[in-house]
Amino acid sequence: MSARAWRAAALALALAGPSCSRLPPVVSLEPPRVGERGRGEPDAEAERAYQRALERYSAHAEVYADLDTRAFVAGTFQSWPFREARVKRISDFKHLTPAEVDARRAEEKAQLDGAHELFVGLHLNDSRFDDLDKKDSVWRVALVTSAGETMPCEIRRIGRSTLALRTLYPYLDEFWTAYEVKFPRVSAAGAQILPPGERAFTVRLSSTLGSADLRFVAE
Repeated sequence: MSARAWRAAALALALAGPSCSRLPPVVSLEPPRVGERGRGEPDAEAERAYQRALERYSAHAEVYADLDTRAFVAGTFQSWPFREARVKRISDFKHLTPAEVDARRAEEKAQLDGAHELFVGLHLNDSRFDDLDKKDSVWRVALVTSAGETMPCEIRRIGRSTLALRTLYPYLDEFWTAYEVKFPRVSAAGAQILPPGERAFTVRLSSTLGSADLRFVAE
């Protein structure tokens, strides 16, 4: 089913009901799921713990034009609690030694200290606009706080979704593209990009196609 037909069908279901005099219920619309899902932890509690961390530090949004889906976007803020949860998940699957786990945690800490980092997944109906990492990209990406906007210091294309990526970020699907987006921790003037006490921040993707705001919990 095309994205247009899928969204139209979802809206038709939402509008169906016993009374036409009331407003239709709010429906949560999500992209259709295709392809093999990622693995889950053998231990149920470990799986729930990872999903809680993923949910707390993730956000998603959609870009629509009338009934036509232009883009689905989702992302995860690479906070220290989430990094620790991800290292544990990888360790459980790969049976890493304690020394290997320590090395991974040290690498994660170095990356954390270097930048505010997000993992971003993007699905577009038109692949011409799947160019988040290009200098002349149709997309403008900005981190928005109460202090203003900050542009990324690096956007790296990880590539098309894989089963390994979907095990860590299950909101990805078969035809999504993964990106790594980094923002500086400190401005040129020496101010913290995430001001002290800031409870949340937004990463905004905007273009002539539309815009999407991903709102994240700050550490």
